[in-house]
Amino acid sequence: MLKKVSYAAGIAVLLVCIFAFPSSVSTAEPNRREQMQLTSLLKKSDLAPGSRYAIVNQIANNMLSANEYQSAVLFLTDWVQKHPDDAYNSYWLLMTGYAYLSIGAEPFAEYYFDRILRHYPDLLVKGRSVHFLCLKNLIRISKTSSTRIAYFNEMINRFPSDVSVTELYYRRALEYEKDSEWEAALRSFVQFLEQSDAPTIQIAGEPNAYSDARRLVDFNNSSKDWTFENLDDLVAAVKSAITRYDWRALDKYCSKINFFYMSWTQDENDPNSQKEFSLRVYMRGQRITFSDTLERGTTPNEAYLRTRGWSPYSPVWYLYFRKVDFPIDPDINGNWEWAGIYMGERLL
Repeated sequence: MLKKVSYAAGIAVLLVCIFAFPSSVSTAEPNRREQMQLTSLLKKSDLAPGSRYAIVNQIANNMLSANEYQSAVLFLTDWVQKHPDDAYNSYWLLMTGYAYLSIGAEPFAEYYFDRILRHYPDLLVKGRSVHFLCLKNLIRISKTSSTRIAYFNEMINRFPSDVSVTELYYRRALEYEKDSEWEAALRSFVQFLEQSDAPTIQIAGEPNAYSDARRLVDFNNSSKDWTFENLDDLVAAVKSAITRYDWRALDKYCSKINFFYMSWTQDENDPNSQKEFSLRVYMRGQRITFSDTLERGTTPNEAYLRTRGWSPYSPVWYLYFRKVDFPIDPDINGNWEWAGIYMGERLL
């Protein structure tokens, strides 16, 4: 799972502990004399590559540990510009991106992280891929779905063993939906469901990831012939079937995907609430009545019909109707379906 990092508080610790050589310099205010000495050393033309890396890294980390982020940015970008052949330029620009994150300048950080991916080879420092860290940050801070999708794809293709591909398939599908790429979203949901850990994975902010994806894919693969173009026609058909005690018609009008039968306190996504049953047994020998008018839901996309007489143990049932949200098929999107049954008096 992707983790968030507190950059303003932890930038110096992150860079020193993960990437830098051990430092004897305190993370307090850098010693100005030491900085001058390091700068003087850096000007020597006979420096070995390893020594030059250590000096540049120490100068930058001294600035970062003193919260001199703008100075660090100027130093690092100037170094990269003047030394285009430095093998560690991708790392210096990564530090630049983190410095911008530390001052809340995410658009500038995004520019540098993306620049590294597009124009600089990957680099392993202390066993960590610079490109991988760039992608993690870009996925977190990018503001547009199209760019986030591109970063998800690159992460999946290049670093499948370092991330939860299952989660990334799901999150990518959500981004496709935001971008109205319905077919691509459906394919990504299918890929998510194909993963062995999809039924059990816990995705932050998406507690019903598996059931939501399963419902969408199953709905796409179904006949959808139980939906009605408008709510009035659906309710009229259900009322007529109840009046005639026509259980076969009622069974036909029930949604064939995740139809639920539950109390008001249960969760629709609870497997125990999802029933495949015939209304035949509930209509036999009963006197069933219904209200003349519908009760509206909390949104314009749902409605309830109060009925009574189905069972001596729970005589009151509310039939729940909702508008179909399925933009991938304009002929079905916006139709209405009978999605489930709530037992007992309505809880407001």
